[in-house]
Amino acid sequence: MARLEEPLNLEETVVRVNRCTTVTKGGKSMSFSALVVVGDRKGSVGIGFGKAREVPNAVNKAVKEAKKQLAKIPLIGDTIPHEVWGRFKAANIFLKPASPGTGIKAGASARAVLESAGIKNILTKCYGKRNPLNVAKATLVGLKSLRTKEEIEALRGVKIG
Repeated sequence: MARLEEPLNLEETVVRVNRCTTVTKGGKSMSFSALVVVGDRKGSVGIGFGKAREVPNAVNKAVKEAKKQLAKIPLIGDTIPHEVWGRFKAANIFLKPASPGTGIKAGASARAVLESAGIKNILTKCYGKRNPLNVAKATLVGLKSLRTKEEIEALRGVKIG
Protein backbone atom coordinates (compact mmCIF):
# COMPACT_ATOMS: atom_id res chain seq x y z
CA MET A 1 0.00 0.00 0.00
CA ALA A 2 1.39 3.39 -1.00
CA ARG A 3 1.93 5.79 1.87
CA LEU A 4 0.85 9.38 1.55
CA GLU A 5 3.49 12.07 1.70
CA GLU A 6 2.92 13.77 5.02
CA PRO A 7 1.60 17.30 4.53
CA LEU A 8 3.42 19.91 6.57
CA ASN A 9 0.34 21.72 7.89
CA LEU A 10 -1.67 19.04 9.71
CA GLU A 11 -4.24 20.18 12.26
CA GLU A 12 -5.06 18.07 15.31
CA THR A 13 -8.52 17.93 16.88
CA VAL A 14 -9.11 16.11 20.18
CA VAL A 15 -12.62 14.65 19.86
CA ARG A 16 -12.92 12.79 23.15
CA VAL A 17 -10.88 12.03 26.27
CA ASN A 18 -12.18 9.22 28.49
CA ARG A 19 -11.09 8.45 32.05
CA CYS A 20 -10.93 4.78 32.99
CA THR A 21 -10.50 3.41 36.50
CA THR A 22 -9.26 -0.07 37.26
CA VAL A 23 -9.82 -1.30 40.81
CA THR A 24 -7.16 -3.64 42.14
CA LYS A 25 -6.38 -4.86 45.64
CA GLY A 26 -3.81 -2.04 45.86
CA GLY A 27 -6.45 0.61 45.14
CA LYS A 28 -7.76 2.42 42.08
CA SER A 29 -5.51 3.08 39.11
CA MET A 30 -6.52 5.74 36.59
CA SER A 31 -5.82 5.76 32.87
CA PHE A 32 -7.00 7.89 29.97
CA SER A 33 -7.93 7.26 26.36
CA ALA A 34 -8.00 9.92 23.66
CA LEU A 35 -9.67 10.05 20.24
CA VAL A 36 -7.89 12.46 17.88
CA VAL A 37 -8.57 13.48 14.27
CA VAL A 38 -5.73 14.83 12.13
CA GLY A 39 -6.20 16.52 8.75
CA ASP A 40 -4.94 19.22 6.40
CA ARG A 41 -8.40 20.54 5.35
CA LYS A 42 -7.51 19.75 1.72
CA GLY A 43 -8.69 16.14 1.46
CA SER A 44 -6.35 14.24 3.82
CA VAL A 45 -7.67 12.94 7.13
CA GLY A 46 -6.78 10.27 9.72
CA ILE A 47 -8.11 9.01 13.06
CA GLY A 48 -6.07 7.88 16.05
CA PHE A 49 -6.90 6.33 19.42
CA GLY A 50 -4.34 6.31 22.23
CA LYS A 51 -4.33 5.12 25.84
CA ALA A 52 -1.95 6.12 28.61
CA ARG A 53 -1.71 6.95 32.34
CA GLU A 54 -1.76 10.70 31.59
CA VAL A 55 -3.83 12.76 29.14
CA PRO A 56 -0.95 14.39 27.16
CA ASN A 57 0.68 10.99 26.57
CA ALA A 58 -2.65 9.51 25.38
CA VAL A 59 -3.16 12.44 22.99
CA ASN A 60 0.39 12.14 21.63
CA LYS A 61 -0.09 8.41 20.99
CA ALA A 62 -3.39 9.11 19.23
CA VAL A 63 -1.82 11.82 17.02
CA LYS A 64 1.01 9.47 16.08
CA GLU A 65 -1.48 6.75 15.06
CA ALA A 66 -3.67 9.24 13.16
CA LYS A 67 -0.69 10.42 11.09
CA LYS A 68 0.07 6.79 10.15
CA GLN A 69 -3.51 6.28 8.97
CA LEU A 70 -3.90 9.38 6.77
CA ALA A 71 -6.24 8.81 3.83
CA LYS A 72 -6.85 10.97 0.74
CA ILE A 73 -10.52 11.86 0.20
CA PRO A 74 -11.87 12.92 -3.23
CA LEU A 75 -13.72 16.24 -3.02
CA ILE A 76 -15.79 18.17 -5.52
CA GLY A 77 -15.46 21.81 -4.52
CA ASP A 78 -16.20 21.77 -0.80
CA THR A 79 -18.48 18.71 -0.66
CA ILE A 80 -18.37 14.99 -1.53
CA PRO A 81 -19.02 13.55 -5.02
CA HIS A 82 -22.03 11.37 -4.11
CA GLU A 83 -24.13 9.87 -1.31
CA VAL A 84 -22.44 7.12 0.68
CA TRP A 85 -22.95 4.94 3.76
CA GLY A 86 -20.20 4.37 6.30
CA ARG A 87 -20.40 1.35 8.58
CA PHE A 88 -18.14 0.40 11.47
CA LYS A 89 -19.32 -2.17 14.02
CA ALA A 90 -22.81 -1.07 15.16
CA ALA A 91 -22.42 2.56 14.02
CA ASN A 92 -23.86 3.51 10.62
CA ILE A 93 -23.65 6.96 9.09
CA PHE A 94 -25.22 8.33 5.92
CA LEU A 95 -23.27 11.09 4.15
CA LYS A 96 -25.01 13.24 1.54
CA PRO A 97 -23.51 16.09 -0.52
CA ALA A 98 -25.08 19.51 0.07
CA SER A 99 -25.30 22.74 -1.87
CA PRO A 100 -23.04 25.69 -1.00
CA GLY A 101 -24.09 27.56 2.13
CA THR A 102 -25.53 24.51 3.89
CA GLY A 103 -22.61 23.97 6.25
CA ILE A 104 -21.77 20.75 8.11
CA LYS A 105 -24.86 19.13 9.60
CA ALA A 106 -23.27 16.43 11.77
CA GLY A 107 -22.61 15.36 15.34
CA ALA A 108 -19.39 16.12 17.20
CA SER A 109 -17.24 13.15 16.17
CA ALA A 110 -18.42 13.07 12.53
CA ARG A 111 -18.04 16.87 12.33
CA ALA A 112 -14.41 16.68 13.48
CA VAL A 113 -13.57 14.15 10.74
CA LEU A 114 -15.42 16.12 8.03
CA GLU A 115 -13.89 19.48 9.01
CA SER A 116 -10.39 18.00 9.09
CA ALA A 117 -10.93 16.58 5.61
CA GLY A 118 -11.85 20.04 4.29
CA ILE A 119 -15.54 19.38 3.65
CA LYS A 120 -17.68 22.51 4.21
CA ASN A 121 -21.14 21.47 2.96
CA ILE A 122 -22.57 18.06 3.86
CA LEU A 123 -25.60 16.42 5.46
CA THR A 124 -25.20 13.40 7.75
CA LYS A 125 -27.42 11.08 9.75
CA CYS A 126 -26.26 8.50 12.30
CA TYR A 127 -28.11 5.22 12.65
CA GLY A 128 -27.53 2.45 15.18
CA LYS A 129 -25.04 3.13 17.96
CA ARG A 130 -23.58 6.57 18.53
CA ASN A 131 -20.29 5.70 20.23
CA PRO A 132 -17.93 8.59 19.30
CA LEU A 133 -15.04 6.30 18.30
CA ASN A 134 -17.20 4.06 16.11
CA VAL A 135 -19.04 7.02 14.53
CA ALA A 136 -15.71 8.67 13.64
CA LYS A 137 -14.40 5.42 12.15
CA ALA A 138 -17.67 4.85 10.25
CA THR A 139 -17.39 8.38 8.82
CA LEU A 140 -13.84 7.67 7.66
CA VAL A 141 -14.92 4.34 6.11
CA GLY A 142 -17.64 6.17 4.19
CA LEU A 143 -15.24 8.88 3.01
CA LYS A 144 -12.67 6.28 1.88
CA SER A 145 -15.30 4.54 -0.26
CA LEU A 146 -16.00 7.69 -2.30
CA ARG A 147 -15.18 7.61 -6.01
CA THR A 148 -15.04 10.45 -8.52
CA LYS A 149 -16.69 10.24 -11.93
CA GLU A 150 -13.26 9.87 -13.61
CA GLU A 151 -12.28 6.94 -11.34
CA ILE A 152 -15.54 5.10 -12.15
CA GLU A 153 -15.04 5.70 -15.88
CA ALA A 154 -11.52 4.28 -15.67
CA LEU A 155 -12.64 1.23 -13.64
CA ARG A 156 -15.51 0.37 -15.99
CA GLY A 157 -13.84 1.42 -19.23
CA VAL A 158 -16.88 3.42 -20.34
CA LYS A 159 -17.74 7.09 -20.71
CA ILE A 160 -20.38 8.35 -18.28
CA GLY A 161 -22.54 11.09 -19.81
